[in-house]
Amino acid sequence: MMKLLLIFLASLCAGHAGKKECSEKLFVFPVSSNDSFAKIIVTLEKPLTAATMCMRYFSSLTRAQSLFSLASLDHPNAFLLFKPSVGVYQLQINGESLEVSGLHDETDDWNSVCWTWDSKKGLNTLWVNRKRSGRIILGANASITGRPSIILGQDQDNYGGGFDKAESFVGDITDVHLWSSAISPCEISLYMKGCDFTPGNLLNWRYPFLFTAGSVYEEQSDFVKLTCFF
Repeated sequence: MMKLLLIFLASLCAGHAGKKECSEKLFVFPVSSNDSFAKIIVTLEKPLTAATMCMRYFSSLTRAQSLFSLASLDHPNAFLLFKPSVGVYQLQINGESLEVSGLHDETDDWNSVCWTWDSKKGLNTLWVNRKRSGRIILGANASITGRPSIILGQDQDNYGGGFDKAESFVGDITDVHLWSSAISPCEISLYMKGCDFTPGNLLNWRYPFLFTAGSVYEEQSDFVKLTCFF
């Protein structure tokens, strides 16, 4: 029986004016499972032909785990960021995949990740802890249509389900944003530092509409922002 926790953080913010921003909230996934996840509700007004996803995660795991899973009715891996091992990231767009390695990440520490995609050029760039990959071709001329199913903590093998305990995320996730464009390197730099940046127009972590199931808990973030100079 699914435990449903409907969380609308916008109303939470309104009731705590003057205190810490809701962007400082995080979600904890403390155990490997096939039934613990956070589902984010997003509506696409038109097909998605470009995107940027940014997030921060903290994990002790060295095994494979899913970081961000967006499924469509046509493709369970429409826009998937998967982590096969330490320092290796797998990008998938509509079932096509490429691996990116050589970007330094940490176990038992915060990692900030951004992924930009532009289907017109087919160019993708992955940023990890302020360092970027070389630009790679994936998802050229592709589009994502219909109502997306966005899951944190699990990899969707079918739309909204098909979870595998061996691929589940264990750790903390915060500051997840999704844009319908490939945002600028300047905006990504601001995000990486924790400075003020333009929030995602599709998913804004300050006001997400989501529910959780299984062993997922809300806590206060301990991500330390860097000093911002302007």
